[in-house]
Amino acid sequence: MGRLFGTDGVRGVAGRDLTAELAMDLSVAAAHVLRDAGRSRPLAVVGRDPRASGEFLEAAVVAGLASSGMDVLRLGVLPTPAVAHLTPELGADLGVMLSASHNPAPDNGIKFLNRHGFKLPDVVENEIERRLGEKWERPVGAAVGRVREAYGETERYVSHVLSSLPHRLDGLRVVVDCAHGAAHMVAPEALLRAGAEVETIGTAPDGLNINDGVGSTHLGPLREAVLARRADVGIAYDGDADRCLAVTADGAEIDGDQIMAILAMAMRAEGRLAKDTVVATVMSNLGFKLAMREAGVTVVETAVGDRYVLERMREDGFTFGGEQSGHVIMLDHATTGDGLLTSLHLLAAVARSGKPLAELASVMTKLPQVLVNVKNVDKNRAGAAALLAAVAQAELELGDTGRVLIRPSGTEPMIRVMVEAASHDQATEMADRLAEVVRVTCG
Repeated sequence: MGRLFGTDGVRGVAGRDLTAELAMDLSVAAAHVLRDAGRSRPLAVVGRDPRASGEFLEAAVVAGLASSGMDVLRLGVLPTPAVAHLTPELGADLGVMLSASHNPAPDNGIKFLNRHGFKLPDVVENEIERRLGEKWERPVGAAVGRVREAYGETERYVSHVLSSLPHRLDGLRVVVDCAHGAAHMVAPEALLRAGAEVETIGTAPDGLNINDGVGSTHLGPLREAVLARRADVGIAYDGDADRCLAVTADGAEIDGDQIMAILAMAMRAEGRLAKDTVVATVMSNLGFKLAMREAGVTVVETAVGDRYVLERMREDGFTFGGEQSGHVIMLDHATTGDGLLTSLHLLAAVARSGKPLAELASVMTKLPQVLVNVKNVDKNRAGAAALLAAVAQAELELGDTGRVLIRPSGTEPMIRVMVEAASHDQATEMADRLAEVVRVTCG
C-alpha cells in the first residue's frame, strides 16, 4: 500500500477511499501519537466544509479522538485557515479539518494541524500511519474524552483577519463567490465589516453543490456578476477558502501571481516585506519574476505545492509567498494559505491607492504559458541527454523572453512540459516540439 498522506492530508472519494472506519482509525492513531508526546489529556478542534460526507466523517473523527481520551471541540463549518488559527488560539493540541478544497463534492479529505496551526511534518504523518490499527488499551469512565460544540468561536477568526487590515474598504463594491463552500458566511460578513458594499454568489451550500461551476476554479459566473452589477472587484474562494482569485471591473481574471505582485510591492513600500523576498513555486509566471526583479524584490523558488512554499518561508525567515493558483501565505498573520485574509489585503491595496484593480495588476505582464502533459512515459528519464539538449536549444531561442520547465509528475507516469514565450503561438509550437522529444526519448 502506498503512503496515505499526500501533500495536503489524506484525500479520496468519501465512502469509498476515505471511509468512516479509516477516518476513525486515523484519529485514534493521531491521538496516540500525541499521548506519546507527553500530553495526559489533550484537546482537539475539528472543523469541516459543507460537503454532505463531512457529516459522517466528522462523527467518525470525533468518535476516534474522544474514545482515545482526547477532549474535542466541534467548530462546525468554517474555512481551513480558521481551523489553523483557532487551534493555538483555543489551546488545542491538534487541529483537524475535513475538506477536499477545490475538488468536487464526492471527494473529501482529512488534514491534521499541530498545536501551532501548521500542517504536520512528514515524520509525524508517517508515525500516525504506522500506528494505524495497533492494539491499545481503551479509556473508560472519566478517562474518555468529552465533546462540546464551539460554533461561536468563528468570531475569533473573523476578528483576527479584520485586525490585520491595513486600510478600510469603504467605497468599494465587491462581488464575492464563496463556491457554496466553507466561507459562505464568514467572508461576506468580514467584507461588510471592513466597509465594502458586498453582493454574493455561491453562498447557498446544500452539501452537494460545493465548487460546482462556481468558486476559484470556475470564474465565469463571478465575471458575469461583476459586469452585470458594475462592481469594482470580484473575489472567488475555493471550497475551503484557503485560496482566492479575483476579477477586475472589466472582467479580466487576476491570478495568484498578480495578487502576490500587488501585495509584495505594497508590503515592500511599507517596510513590511521580510528580507524584500517573496517565495513562489517554479510554476509562477516569468512575468511575475521579471516584475519583482524590477521592483527590487527577490524571488525564491520551490517545488509546486503550498506546503513547500511554507517550509522554505519558515526555514529562511521569509513572511510572504504563494502560488499561481491563489494560495497566498502571509506568515505574519496566518500559518497557512488564507483566501479571506488575502482578499482583504488585496482590496485594501485597491482602496488605499484609489486605483482600479486592473491598473494595480498591470505592474506585471503575464507571458503566455503553455503546459503539455506527456503521459505514459518513463518519468525517470526526464534528465536524458537528448531531452536536455532540446531544452537547451529551446532556451537559446527564447533568450530573456521566455523559459522552459520540464517536470516529472509526482504521482503518475507523466512528464509535464511548460513553455513561456513572448507569444502564445511561439509557446505552443515550442511546447509541442519538446513534448515530441519527451515521447521519443522517454517513451
